[in-house]
Amino acid sequence: MTNIAIIARKGGSGKTTAAVSFAIAAHLRGHKTLLVDTDPQGSSSEVLKAREGEGPGILRATGAELRDISARARADSVGAMIIDTPAAVEDEIAHAIALSQLSILVIRPTFLDIAASIQTAQILRTLRKPGLILLSQAPVARGGIEPPAVKKALEALRLMRLPVMPNILRSRAVYQTALAFGQSAEEQAPGTAAAQDLAACWDYIERFAFGPRTQAQAS
Repeated sequence: MTNIAIIARKGGSGKTTAAVSFAIAAHLRGHKTLLVDTDPQGSSSEVLKAREGEGPGILRATGAELRDISARARADSVGAMIIDTPAAVEDEIAHAIALSQLSILVIRPTFLDIAASIQTAQILRTLRKPGLILLSQAPVARGGIEPPAVKKALEALRLMRLPVMPNILRSRAVYQTALAFGQSAEEQAPGTAAAQDLAACWDYIERFAFGPRTQAQAS
């Protein structure tokens, strides 16, 4: 079983969107998936309550409960456990990082977001745990040219000494529209740029955290 912690130190970064979308992406690709919501706001839980039909399992918990939950999930043959963490409670975040095979730092291309994430990057390095940086809520590129804010953010993020994902989640209304139905952009708007961006992000995460997919998994 692979545990993936979704982390953001500033509100409005797109953390809930990422956590729910990645849990659904794992489910759609055949992983038995559990989304554990340790954020007191419970946004991920509320989103998936609106979902109709099959989907990831959902459980609200605290960071201190994660180890027991992970053991039970493994015994229940869960393949992917996505952990949505609170924005500002360091102990809760540390629990999730320590238990996960991969942590994803969701960061907007702003100075305040990047500055707030430096401490989390340090926790990852101290615990010697793998992490990826996902740039989120980024302006859409025009004519293949990135906006200056995105270029500056990418340069700054490389100084954090964590890999930056090559794929970016842009500011697109369909992400929020999909969440209202407990869905991801892949389900709500297949074939669109939003769905393609999301799929590319998850495929990168899946290769990083799970290794190459077998032919049976791919089908």
